[in-house]
Amino acid sequence: MSNFVTGFKDKIMDDILKLENVCQYNALMGQETLHPLVSVIDFSKVKPIKHARMNLGFYTIFLKEVKCGDIKYGRNYYDYQEGTLVFMAPGQIAGFDNNNEYFQPKGWALLFHPDLIRGTALGHHIKDYTFFSYEVNEALHLSEKERQLVIDCLTNIEIELSHAIDKHSKTLIVTNIELLLNYCVRFYDRQFISRGNVNSDLLIRFEKLLDDYFISDKPQALGLPSVQYCASQLHLSANYLGDLIKKETGKSAQEYLQLKLMDVAKEKVFDTSKSVSEIAYELGFKYPQHFSRLFKKCVGFSPNEYRSQN
Repeated sequence: MSNFVTGFKDKIMDDILKLENVCQYNALMGQETLHPLVSVIDFSKVKPIKHARMNLGFYTIFLKEVKCGDIKYGRNYYDYQEGTLVFMAPGQIAGFDNNNEYFQPKGWALLFHPDLIRGTALGHHIKDYTFFSYEVNEALHLSEKERQLVIDCLTNIEIELSHAIDKHSKTLIVTNIELLLNYCVRFYDRQFISRGNVNSDLLIRFEKLLDDYFISDKPQALGLPSVQYCASQLHLSANYLGDLIKKETGKSAQEYLQLKLMDVAKEKVFDTSKSVSEIAYELGFKYPQHFSRLFKKCVGFSPNEYRSQN
């Protein structure tokens, strides 16, 4: 491990540093590894380090407590404010662009490897915590009370890590991680509500995006609009857009897209100068029978039945 740290310190970090396990991250930060699969780091106790961009092979939650410059996450920048939580899943890339200068990081980090939660209840539903796939500009902004709750959870995990590892360690550590994540679900729900005006504006833009899509030639060129496509056009992650729509409308993003598609389809079916097949292709379906099946499932009638009844 010492060779790893020495090699890192001697290198000007222009490339992405790949850290596959918690031990490597601890070594980089000069922190003792108390458990090979999980770590809590208080950055105020870390020595100054160089800027770097990293590809991390484990789940990471960063609590940034002070404004500390422009962190680059993927291809985007985000100017962190006090009390901001950022979540990263294994394989994601984040960090500072290297300027060959040292800086003093502040805040906290929780790192846990997928192997820690494998076979546990948390491991079975970790994908339900969709904020691990949010973009950095969708970070969670905390109130003072919320920030303190997060620190309390991190402290509890840290206390458990300082205890000698026994048969209870994994259960207690994972339980505290799950508690923290569940608090974050609550805090994100609060953030969605408190940003109601912003969310309404996004829904209006989402509606206009779909309207413009269906009156253009994009359905023929690109096919049916996907949640991923719409999110990218709105500069959001697919998970964030999906969660926003769910909280605002009670429907999933896919259900919302489907309802919009059927509204457009109903209007087109009234045009008796076009066959059902022509309408299907206009909407972006590759196969007309798929359109007919979906139309009947959603509307209760086949396109021809709906046309004749109206």
